[in-house]
Amino acid sequence: MAKIANRATGRPTLAEVAELAGVSPITASRALRSVASVDPERARRVHAAAQSLGYVVNTAARALASRHSQSVVVLIPSLSNQLFIETLEAIHAVMRPRGLEVLIGNYHYDIDEEENLIRNYLAYQPRGLLLTGFDRSEGSRQLLAASGLPCVHMMELDHSPGVSAVGFSQRQAGLAAARHLLAGGRKRLAYIAAQLDPRALQRGAGFREALVQAGLHDPALEIMAPVPSSIGLGGELFTELLRKHPEVDGIFFCNDDLAQGAILEASRQAIAIPQRVAMVGFNDLPASAHLVPRLTSIRTPRAAIGTRAAHMLLERMDGKPCNQEVHDLGFELVVRESSG
Repeated sequence: MAKIANRATGRPTLAEVAELAGVSPITASRALRSVASVDPERARRVHAAAQSLGYVVNTAARALASRHSQSVVVLIPSLSNQLFIETLEAIHAVMRPRGLEVLIGNYHYDIDEEENLIRNYLAYQPRGLLLTGFDRSEGSRQLLAASGLPCVHMMELDHSPGVSAVGFSQRQAGLAAARHLLAGGRKRLAYIAAQLDPRALQRGAGFREALVQAGLHDPALEIMAPVPSSIGLGGELFTELLRKHPEVDGIFFCNDDLAQGAILEASRQAIAIPQRVAMVGFNDLPASAHLVPRLTSIRTPRAAIGTRAAHMLLERMDGKPCNQEVHDLGFELVVRESSG
């Protein structure tokens, strides 16, 4: 079938898509936005008609007409971290049935870059934002306040009035790791961290708190590397730690990447885990259950955080009353062979 062109622009229109599909323009619009209430057969006809005509949705015009686009913004500090990939997948699964587009911004743990993303994305007139944590520039805070848009924060908790958040206590996670190692009779405990975002520092603070309470804290056993985390770096920092402090008998890593690297390096050096040194990771990434030895780790509810945060944002966008501003989804210490 030949394409039908709009006289003014030369492009096919929504009305032409609707006519070809045999539905109303409203139904065609909803089908193209993947609204779940549209009859599947009608939706199929609409998409087939749009493809046949070469029709592309004009999101800018839609935003101007409604004063808001059909999009939500999600800002995360990394796309290389499995934690955030699972969270994004969960958010998308909630937003798509509502016909909402998810705009993803990766600010690489740089608050100035995050501010630029917020400024740029606000120009698209999104309906709401999902933000990671609470560490951001004053400029970002002013932009968000001036926008008046609903915001939900992920991964951390804050009980300040008017703040919507879904996450868990990073500090309590650090406490749990330390107490587990102490309960196993370990006395010389170290914390190895990289990237040093606020959440890694909070976990370190909780770990330190437990050691101070036990009278076993040694600041020299905190290895803090302000560089991106990786498996390779984990092996390097593990080797450096034992070279300087061979008496260490337990280590908490700020994430599983570092811990996995340390286990691999220990195997190369014939260092017995957990007999010589016990190890605990964080996030419980899929590979951790398949290492030799299997890695003890703190499992975080990353997908559940994305799902709950997305539903909370939808409620605020719809103007529904908020029964609970902060959701603590907790964490789970998964004990395996590495902490024996």
